[in-house]
Amino acid sequence: MTARSVTKTVTIDCPVDEVFAFLADPANWPKWAVVNVKSIEPTGDPDWWAMSTPVGPAKLRLRADAAFGILDHDFRDDTASWSVPARVVPNGDGTEFMITFYQPPTFGDQFFDEQIALVDTELSTLRTILETKA
Repeated sequence: MTARSVTKTVTIDCPVDEVFAFLADPANWPKWAVVNVKSIEPTGDPDWWAMSTPVGPAKLRLRADAAFGILDHDFRDDTASWSVPARVVPNGDGTEFMITFYQPPTFGDQFFDEQIALVDTELSTLRTILETKA
């Protein structure tokens, strides 16, 4: 059985290596993932970061590979656990950032739609931060 999915993209006028470096550092996530990540800090496990989210504590594991532009990450909280594929790819002198969300079985359609709509705010924030830095 397949899960419902939504892929979001944003074009960022900033070199792909700079976008990758920014996104591959979980310490930067509260700066751009302003809806879902209130704070983040390393844990004793080098693979996992502890996050504070609007619904409570959560964990994040980033599986990054710069050579292929992979920024896949795993997310766990009390309501669900899921993996999120994400990529950065060159677009001329800039970058495309693509992120796919699969609807967890514990999320109803309306709640999933509401959460996905909030991602647009985060992607817009990401673009603003990186284009301002460039």
